[in-house]
Formats: sequence, structure tokens, C-alpha cells
Amino acid sequence: MEATAQDVDTAVRAAHAVRRSLADRAVRAAFLRTAADRLAAAADRLIETADAESALGTPRLTGELARTCYQLRAFAGIVEEGAFLDVIINHPDDTAAPPVPDLRRYKVPLGVVAVYSASNFPFAFSVAGGDTASALAAGNPVVVKAHPDHPALSELVASELRAAAAEHGIPEAVLGLVHGFEAGVELIKHPLVAAAGFTGSVRGGRALFDAAAARPVPIPFHGELGSLNPVVITEAAAAERAEAIGAGLAGSMTLGVGQFCVKPGLVLVPSGAAGDGLVKSLTDAVGGTAAGVLLDHRMRDNFVAGVAERAALPGVQAPVTPGADGEHTVTPGFLTVPASSLTAEGAYDLLLEECFGPVTVVARYDDDGEATGVLSRLPGNLTATVHLSEREAAGEGRGAEILAELTPLAGRVLVNGWPTGVAVAPAQHHGGPYPATTSTSTSVGGTAIERWLRPVAYQNAPAALLPPELRDDNPLGLPRRYDGVLER
Repeated sequence: MEATAQDVDTAVRAAHAVRRSLADRAVRAAFLRTAADRLAAAADRLIETADAESALGTPRLTGELARTCYQLRAFAGIVEEGAFLDVIINHPDDTAAPPVPDLRRYKVPLGVVAVYSASNFPFAFSVAGGDTASALAAGNPVVVKAHPDHPALSELVASELRAAAAEHGIPEAVLGLVHGFEAGVELIKHPLVAAAGFTGSVRGGRALFDAAAARPVPIPFHGELGSLNPVVITEAAAAERAEAIGAGLAGSMTLGVGQFCVKPGLVLVPSGAAGDGLVKSLTDAVGGTAAGVLLDHRMRDNFVAGVAERAALPGVQAPVTPGADGEHTVTPGFLTVPASSLTAEGAYDLLLEECFGPVTVVARYDDDGEATGVLSRLPGNLTATVHLSEREAAGEGRGAEILAELTPLAGRVLVNGWPTGVAVAPAQHHGGPYPATTSTSTSVGGTAIERWLRPVAYQNAPAALLPPELRDDNPLGLPRRYDGVLER
């Protein structure tokens, strides 16, 4: 049932009222681990429900649920370690210019976090996904706006998280759940919501981003909106391993029926024999890939219309035609176009926009300058990839130069790999320049917790009044920087 404005208000106020229940880091970490354990124990029921609503299949959903449980446990470890609090202590120094008073700085939770679930990851970017896990780990209650593509699963997952909270004496209101478009609008406007996380379309995300900024008190909005994820293949790399690169590209662009946010959507391939071999390999591999089901009919309609509009542009060819296949499925495919068509503003700009689904655009470039011209016109992305030959990877040729060209475009730059498959690791960065994301933060990996914290410094506070995190004797055993020295 869709939530009313009153329902949203009730959920947010209830979450706000229990925010202190997450203050104890040990309790918080135990809660996150129990949540992971409960989700794993309920795997059969959860995966069956997820598959009925998303048609993503048991193997994919099994892996995604495992990833979700891993994320929760990983954040539990981060909470216990305490480095995320970024404790810094400076004692008074009258000899400094200007003099330094007693200063003690750490980070505190923001408050109620609104999380907007994604359609394509019903576990990992949904009710118990990375935004929720990191926000709870930071000590914030969460109110989730469920995605309409998996409402039943959202309720089941929320019930497991609430039960996990109750096991540790945390009120169930620490995780709220609301359904419906209007509920999402009301949530971003609620005066007690302190920050928001979103994964979805540019149009939807930008509307929420603007609403967050237009509030009487603007709030941080960490949105992942869309990404083309360009790939550059050098002539030497294509000559060295055209077949392998073509097959790898086919696997990446069709993985999950092309419904991953890091799907390679634009590939710069050299003209000439080496590039021809790669395109042939791609043609064979994509042509042998079965049709698939997209997450809902709206996405299917947008995909079919989008590929048809792109294919109709003059000079665009379709070695494997993407589009509708029966009433529910779509066939994967790819389009080719001369890179020169993309180096100047015009009708071909459509090919530089993300098309959600199993399709990519192969732009054939005649020289390095032409490839650079295309890259210079791209907006921000989550990822950017280059495939180099062995000699180029060893430092010969333009490898370093291409990396330098790709670095301003994306938050993650890959060499001789494919962007699909985002590892949950401390060094991971899943974000990028706008419109990939609306902030400089990541939504995957340990540093995702930073989005939901703010720094506070106490000056000349009496020792008896300091929070334990900032006391000289360090009763909590936290990593910290103490008078300029890093203590672990």
C-alpha cells in the first residue's frame, strides 16, 4: 500500500526519536552482524520472492544476497575498529603562530537518512543495501523508500533487519519503510531527514537532488544517476588479442541483461584490420547470447525505443540488432558509428547518453586525436576503461597518456579488464563526476560510511565533559592522531 504524507511523517519521526539507540558502537556492530545472519538464514524465502518480482534468476540473486550480507559484516568490522571517527587531538601550543588552543575533533552521525532503493539490485542497493548498511554503521536511523519493482521483498528484508535490531535492544523504528512515488517526494522534504542516498535514473535523481537543495535547510544528497562507462581499445591491444577483447566486451555488456550501472556503453575501437577482428568477435559473442527479461515493462519500452532511435541515425549500423523479442524479452546487440560523428555537438549526441539494457555503441576511430576528441565530450562516469597491449602496459606508447585522459572522467579507471563486477573492498570507489554521482563520495566500500557523518571540534572543553572518544587516556582504544602522531 502506498504511504501517505502522514505515514512518511510517522516513520521519520519514529526513526528520529530512537537515534540514540545506535550510540553504542559494540551494540551497533552486533546488530549489523545479526542482520547479515538473519538474511542468510532466510535466503531461500528471500531469493524466491526476489526472483518472482525481478526475474533476475536464482544464481544472480544468490550472489547478490551474499554480497549484501558481506557488506553488513564488513561495516560491523569498520564500526568496531573506529578509524572512521577520524579522531584528532591537539593540545595547546602557545609557541605556534597563531597560538593553538586545546582542540579535539571527531565525527558524529547526521541524523535520519533517507534511502531510495534501486530497481536493478533488489538486495545490494535496496532495503539492506550499501546505503542502509553504511548509514546504520555511522549511527544513523534510516527510512527506506522501497522500489516499486520489488515491494514484497522490501517488506521481508525490512522485517529481518527490524528483528535483528530487536535482538540487541534497538527499537524497530530504527529502520522505516515507505512505498509509493509521493512518499519519496515527501521523504526528501521532511524537516527531520538529515541526508539522502539514491541510485537510479538521471531524471529521478536530479529531481530529488534539486528538492534536497531547495529545502529551507538543504541536506546532503548522495545520488548515483547514470553512466556511459567508456572503454578505449588501443590498436596494439586489438591486434594482440582481438578475439578475447570482443568476447569479454560481450560478456560485460550483456551481464544481467545489460542492467548494471557500470555496463560499458561506449567503446572506442580502432579502424582497420585489428579493429575489424574485434568487431567480428563481438558480433559472434553477442549474436550467441540469449534474449532476456528486463526488470519491468517501462524499462523494456524505454530500451526498445532508445535503440531504435539510435539505430535510425545516418551512418549507424547494427551488426547485431538489439530490440524487442516477443512480449516480454529483449535481444542484446550493438551499434557501430564512425568516431568522427561524435567529436562535435549534434544529433549524434544521443549516442553519448546511457541506454539502459543490453546494448553498447562501438565508435571506430581513425587516429588517437579522434579518440581523444570523443573522450573530451563525455560527461562524468562511474568507470572508464582502457585495453592496452603487453608493451603498452609495460610503459611503452600512450598508456600513461590515456590513463591521464580517462582519470577526469570517472571514479574508477580500469586497465585490461571490464567494469561490471564492483568489488566490496576498502579501496573501492563507486562514484564519479556528475552525472554519475552528485557528490565526490562512494556508495560501495568502507569509505561509504563517510557520507553520513559530520566533523565536530571541541575547543578548551573540560576533560570531565569530553566524550570518551576524545579523552587523553583513550578508554575506547580508538585509532587517532594525537598531537600530530598517528596512533593505532
